[in-house]
Amino acid sequence: MNILVVDDESIIREGIQRTLSHHFPEYTVHLAAKADEAAWLLRNESIDLVLTDVRMPGMTGLELMELSRGRHPQVKWVVISAYSEFAYAREAVRLGARDYLLKPIGKEALIDMVEQLSAEIEQSTLRSKETHLLRQNVRLLREGVLTRLITGLDLGGIDLNTLLEEPPYFYLVMVQIEQKRSGHLEHFIVENVLTELIDNIGHGVVASASLCHLVSLVTPNLPDQLPVLLDELKTQLKRCLKVPFQIIASEELDNFSLIPRQVELLKRAATDQFNEPDYDNHNNEAIELALKYIRAHYQEELTLEKVSSVVFLNPVYFSQLFKQKTGHGFKDYIIHLRMEEARYLLGQPGLKISDVAEKVGYQDMRHFSQVFRRKYNMTPSDYRQQSGDSEKEEGHRLTWS
Repeated sequence: MNILVVDDESIIREGIQRTLSHHFPEYTVHLAAKADEAAWLLRNESIDLVLTDVRMPGMTGLELMELSRGRHPQVKWVVISAYSEFAYAREAVRLGARDYLLKPIGKEALIDMVEQLSAEIEQSTLRSKETHLLRQNVRLLREGVLTRLITGLDLGGIDLNTLLEEPPYFYLVMVQIEQKRSGHLEHFIVENVLTELIDNIGHGVVASASLCHLVSLVTPNLPDQLPVLLDELKTQLKRCLKVPFQIIASEELDNFSLIPRQVELLKRAATDQFNEPDYDNHNNEAIELALKYIRAHYQEELTLEKVSSVVFLNPVYFSQLFKQKTGHGFKDYIIHLRMEEARYLLGQPGLKISDVAEKVGYQDMRHFSQVFRRKYNMTPSDYRQQSGDSEKEEGHRLTWS
C-alpha cells in the first residue's frame, strides 16, 4: 500500500513516517510538505491513503481533498487537525474523509486507523484495480492524443473517432495562466476543476498545451450548457487560483482537423485579453468597488478575505492588486481611513474618546489609543487637547483614494 503524508511541519511528517515504517515495513510512505508536492505525487504515484494536515500555506488539506476526489476517487483520506481546528475535521468527514486524527497524534491510534483502512483498501483494490487501470489508461491515451492534436504531431494511425467517441460537435475551452514560476499547482487546480465540471454537463478530455495553457475538448449534453460551465469555471478558479488567468472558448466545431488552428487562435485571443485595456479596466473597477465598500464599512470588522469576496477576486491576488493600484497595503489603508476619521471626531466636543473609538471600528479603547499613537505620535487625549474642542477637521476625512 502507498501512503502519502502531507504536513508542513517536518517533525510531524517524519514522526508519522517512522511509526508507519516500523509497524508496516511492507508499505511505502511518501512525504509532502505542501499541496503542490502532494498534487504531483498523486498524479505520478499510485496512492491509496492520504494523511493530510488541515492548515497549510498555499492550500488547505480540505481544498486539496476537494480538488482531488474527482481525479483520484480510489484514494482514502484522513485529516490531521489540532483540537482547536476540530470544525475542519468535521467538514472533512462531510467531504468524504474516512477518519481524522487530532494532534498530538498517538501512535496506537495511528496504527489502529491504518490497520483498519488497509483492510478496506485491500478489498476495494481487488474489485476495482483492473477497472481503474483501464479507465486511467484510456484517459491518459485521450489526453495524449489531444496533446498531439493541439501541437500538430502525427497520431500514428490512431482512430480518433473511436477513441474520442466521435462527438457530433464539440467546443474547445482554453485556460491561460499568467505564470511567473513553476506552475504545477496551478495546472493541478485547473485540470481537476475543469475535469469535474465537464463530467457534470457531458464528456470530454483536458490536456496541457504548454506551461501556461490547458485546453479541453468538451461535448455538453445540451449546447446551452457551455455558458454554465464557463461561468462555474470562472467562479471556482477565482476562488482557488492565486495568479491571473483567462478563459476563452471556441465556436461549435465538428472536425478534429480544425483543432490545431483553433488552439493557436485561442492562445492569441487569450494573450490579447491579458494585454487589452479592458482587462486592466476590470481590475480598476474591482479596486474602485472595493474602495467604495471600505469607505462605507470602515467602522465594521473588515478582513482581506471579506472585501476580496465582495469583488469576486482571490484574496492573495486582490492584496497584490490593491497595493499596485492604491500604493498602500490593505491593512494600512483601512487604518489610515479610521485614524483620519478619528481625528475629525476628536474635534467634536460632545463625543467621548471611547465613543470615537467605537465609531471608527475599535471596540477596545486601549487598542484604538495604541494605533492612534503609532500613527500620530500622540494619544487621542493629547491630540484633542492640542487641537482644541472647537477645531473642525473636515478636510482630513477619508483622504486616500
